[in-house]
Parts: sequence; C-alpha cells; structure tokens
Amino acid sequence: MSFDYPSRLMWLMDIDGPLEPGAGYLYCAHHAARLSPPVGWTLVDRRSPMARLFTVPA
Repeated sequence: MSFDYPSRLMWLMDIDGPLEPGAGYLYCAHHAARLSPPVGWTLVDRRSPMARLFTVPA
C-alpha cells in the first residue's frame, strides 16, 4: 500500500520485489482485502486480478 497525503489517495499494488524504505507498506492478500481508507480518502486497487505464485527472474 502506498499513499499520497495531499490528494487523500491510497492504493494497493502487486508486490514485484523489495520495497524501498518509506515508499509504502506490504500486505498479504488477506489483510489487503480488509483494508479500508480513512474517512475522506479514496482507496484504489491496482493489483492484478489473478495472484502470481512465482516471479520471473530479470
């Protein structure tokens, strides 16, 4: 999950690799599904419709 305070927007993304410190938070699918934004904020789900089991090495 990442967020933008000025626009009161938060979004969920697929986990593609390590997260930079301060860039957001990692949630498992179970906890991400239960996430709700604060009052007045918008939550946008940018995750893929089908969860990936493996990542392809670069």
